[in-house]
Amino acid sequence: MTEEDVNTPPGRSRQAEDRLPAHEVRTALLELLAEVGTVTATEAAARLGHSSGLCSFHLRQLARHGLIEEAPHTGGRARPWRLRQEAPEAGAPSAEEFDDLARGLEDESWRRWLGQRELAPAAWRHDEAFSAVAYLTPEEMSGVAAAVRQALAPYQHREQRPLARPEGARPVALITRLFPLLPDQPGDQGRRG
Repeated sequence: MTEEDVNTPPGRSRQAEDRLPAHEVRTALLELLAEVGTVTATEAAARLGHSSGLCSFHLRQLARHGLIEEAPHTGGRARPWRLRQEAPEAGAPSAEEFDDLARGLEDESWRRWLGQRELAPAAWRHDEAFSAVAYLTPEEMSGVAAAVRQALAPYQHREQRPLARPEGARPVALITRLFPLLPDQPGDQGRRG
């Protein structure tokens, strides 16, 4: 008997149209995995303030629906999870659906920040949000994205190496979206006043 057999109600099979309903803990787990890369149920519980049993249950649910997978590990009882790296199983969200989910999580994190920033320590009550419009070629847009990635590269190792984090470092959402603006009218071809 598999875990799926135990968790699937009698008379119901797991089909492609079955969708994992939204849940606060699962949403928080996906956000955490997007932020830190890999996490065990115990680590997730410590970060999110839930029990490790609850986190373990929801991590397994996310895995059953193809959103996450077990991360490679050296053994032991710890079972680290990560966002799914390989082609998802039939019925799991497509890459486009996953991108939409990720954008939704980013937007939700931003709204939560706006609603709760007064709870943060005084030094952390500001943000560095900005936006700009620049006229770029497709190649230049890719170059800007590469420059942003390069600027962040010196900090990426801290995700997997907590001891490399300076005192006072906290996880910070870094969200960059580069996309062409559509013309106001058909035929405008990107010319804006």
